[in-house]
Amino acid sequence: MKNKTTQAAIHIGGCVLFLALPFLFSPDRSRGFFSVIRNPGYFSDLIRYIFLILFFYFNYYFLVPRFYFPEKYAQYFLIVIICFLVISAIPQFFFRLPGEIRHPPEFFPGQKPAPHREIPGGGWGMLRQNIFLFLAIFFFSLLLRISNKWRAVEKEKTYSELSYLKAQINPHFLFNTLNSIYALAIEKSDDTAAAIVKLSAMMRYVLADAGNNYVPLEKEINYIKDYVELQELRFGKAVPLELMVTGSPAGLKVAPLLLITFVENAFKYGLNAEEDAFICITIDIEGSTLKMQVYNRIVKVQQGMADGHGIGITNTKNRLDLLYASRHELHIKNTGKDFTVLLTLDLQ
Repeated sequence: MKNKTTQAAIHIGGCVLFLALPFLFSPDRSRGFFSVIRNPGYFSDLIRYIFLILFFYFNYYFLVPRFYFPEKYAQYFLIVIICFLVISAIPQFFFRLPGEIRHPPEFFPGQKPAPHREIPGGGWGMLRQNIFLFLAIFFFSLLLRISNKWRAVEKEKTYSELSYLKAQINPHFLFNTLNSIYALAIEKSDDTAAAIVKLSAMMRYVLADAGNNYVPLEKEINYIKDYVELQELRFGKAVPLELMVTGSPAGLKVAPLLLITFVENAFKYGLNAEEDAFICITIDIEGSTLKMQVYNRIVKVQQGMADGHGIGITNTKNRLDLLYASRHELHIKNTGKDFTVLLTLDLQ
């Protein structure tokens, strides 16, 4: 609440200061307040500045998110040019109405009339001034929005890393996996060493590689494979499970810990050896396009499976919107009996 109040105060203060510029830079300011406000040129500038403020918020809240971020550049710059023409024309329209500038401004007895204010260079000077002011507002709003999005991405990334770290290094995950490995060791199973290697690789990925902005797609897929295989160690062959990966991930990168959320969700709500459970995970890579489908039958959640797993699908949706705004499609279908996730991701 305090942060929102501070932001509102900054916006209001900025707008007031910006609207004060026509008065502060008026050549009539030395003659007094009334001399400035009686000059039609002052009101012409004031209206222009008001529309520039409106354009700032229009560009910041609507144009940039709707057109610039989705890479609709032609439409974006066309609308920006139209806005410039409108902002340049509206003050002239107002002050060419009958009676506005045909009568000289009033002045007090003994006071010299305020000189007619002209922009150096005539119409070209006015055009240059309009272009300068518009471009200043345009670039300020654009860069501010991009900067805010970058900070949001970094904040979301940090939150995701911390959340995922807690999810993967929680007692349920570690103890269940270690118990499975311990059981293998007691039986002197040949799978013991492989299980330890998989757990070690998963912990190394979360602690080291997941701190990067992007990681090789191959590492993300290997992480999913290790996760699935460790779950198989825990439940054995009691739960039908399919994992298929087709295509080559070579040369492709992806945001870390992005795909695993949907896999974890399938195990969270689709794994129960006492019911008719089934989980199917397919990852298909064609060129730079990744298609992932995760299917699971919805079963009764076992004790411990729902605790501390994953950062949640909602959070992953936010990450996709921030990192792959116009380069992904996500469809989720929940029938009450089964749950299907279809994700298409452009990694180019």
